[in-house]
Amino acid sequence: MLPQVTAVRYVTPLREGGSLPGLMETDDLGSYVVKFRGAGQGPKALVAEVICGRLAALLRLPVPDLVVVDIDPVMAPGEPDEEVQDLLRASPGPNLGVDFLPGALDFDPAVFRVSPEFAGRVLWFDALVGNVDRSWRNPNMLWWHAQPFLIDHGATLTFQHNWSTAEAFPTRGYDATSHVLIGASPDLDAADEALAPEVDIETVRAAVDAVPEAWLGHEPHLAGPDELRAAYVDLLLARLAARDDWLSKVYDAIAAHDPAASGGGR
Repeated sequence: MLPQVTAVRYVTPLREGGSLPGLMETDDLGSYVVKFRGAGQGPKALVAEVICGRLAALLRLPVPDLVVVDIDPVMAPGEPDEEVQDLLRASPGPNLGVDFLPGALDFDPAVFRVSPEFAGRVLWFDALVGNVDRSWRNPNMLWWHAQPFLIDHGATLTFQHNWSTAEAFPTRGYDATSHVLIGASPDLDAADEALAPEVDIETVRAAVDAVPEAWLGHEPHLAGPDELRAAYVDLLLARLAARDDWLSKVYDAIAAHDPAASGGGR
């Protein structure tokens, strides 16, 4: 389970994202970027954020801490922005809080250098979860205290938006050609050797179990939250087992970006 806190003050909207997250202060004296369950992307984006954020943390990839932020809609009338009022009223109860990293800079691969080992691990992880949103146009990484941090995983696990075709996810290819770290000589062999053994059923289940039940909607072919959680676990483990199918395309993207690369392969 994620730590639970209560929102005490809405500080400011963060208009970089389409879902209009907001910076909020909470009763643990913390400040969090809050992503609202009532936003246009809906609670499934929060489900993806938690599963992938927790899985990344369990694999020792740098991500901000996550919490569940309880919001009382009574806060809404005190906000001058009508859009913020609507979001607060539409998001009672549990919402997602991402630890605010004060002074963090947007990651720029031309300015901030990362090692081939780190680049390989991030690329491998993004391919595993199907992250379509870590490109050079939108890195979804921050640079804080001389270290990169991975953020914004709402565009992962896209199979959850159409469970009737989810069985195609395990072998679906991954397009890494525009990945923000494709030019950092990613060491995919080392990443696969290090990370694949750690993506076991206990680790994946721990990540999935961190999702609040209130965000798990009804799916016609799945009988309740327990079966839905099991489906997430099964699909991620099936994708791991089928990684020959999607890693080959990633190796091709690395080689195409750097013709000197060997191409690797398992």
